[in-house]
Amino acid sequence: MMLPTIASVLATLLYCLSAFLIFRQLGKPSQQRWIALAPAVVGTFIQALLLNQLIYRPDGLNLGFFAAFSLISWLISIQILLSAYFRRIESLGIAVFPISGLACIIASLDTHILLIESGSNAIQGHIIISIVAYSLITLGAFQATLLAYQDHAIRSHHPGGLTRYLPPIQDMEALLFMFLGFGFIGLSASLLSGFVYLEDIFAQHLVHKSALSIVAWFILGILMFGRFQFGWRGKTAIRWTLSAFLFLMLAFFGSKLVLEFIL
Repeated sequence: MMLPTIASVLATLLYCLSAFLIFRQLGKPSQQRWIALAPAVVGTFIQALLLNQLIYRPDGLNLGFFAAFSLISWLISIQILLSAYFRRIESLGIAVFPISGLACIIASLDTHILLIESGSNAIQGHIIISIVAYSLITLGAFQATLLAYQDHAIRSHHPGGLTRYLPPIQDMEALLFMFLGFGFIGLSASLLSGFVYLEDIFAQHLVHKSALSIVAWFILGILMFGRFQFGWRGKTAIRWTLSAFLFLMLAFFGSKLVLEFIL
């Protein structure tokens, strides 16, 4: 227990250092961005080792509340680092990286284990696709929040503060719909594989998660259709994105919270 805890603290320190350096270097030449992102790269590597030890058990997958929280935060951090190679979105790491570190520490200290016995590779694939889709849509929600801040600042004629360091609003919207597009594809694959490989996707312990996920899927589908058919953007896109994220958060974490800690 002591070694994973020390490793999680180290990962957290690296994540926080990266967030601090990103904040300090906002607006500076792009060559310095990678100095700020380097600690987070090491942090994600350490967290990956801890997650491998935490989740993969001989009898199945440990996907308890905090283990899943750590896994999703790690995936979001990875997606930020990968996307930062192509676009200047490292500002998202200011909020996300410390959350990943905190999730890493909590997961390493948590003694509660929820084993999902899944000898079938198809079931494991369904679980992985679901978590990846959720992390993409969560990242889209972060992006939508940042876009809402940028949109408000521009409309109120106060484009100062963080807005000065963000990409143009058109690029921010394009990035948002890139995350949502991949997230929608992943969520579609998750629901389809659930119908195919799970015995009863609407069983009592799954019905809330399935129903809320389907609602989120419909909201995202309408948003994607509206974007390509009617050019939806701005506040409309932000509201629909956050609504879909809310339903998906309730589906994933809400059901886990009730099942593990209340019931």
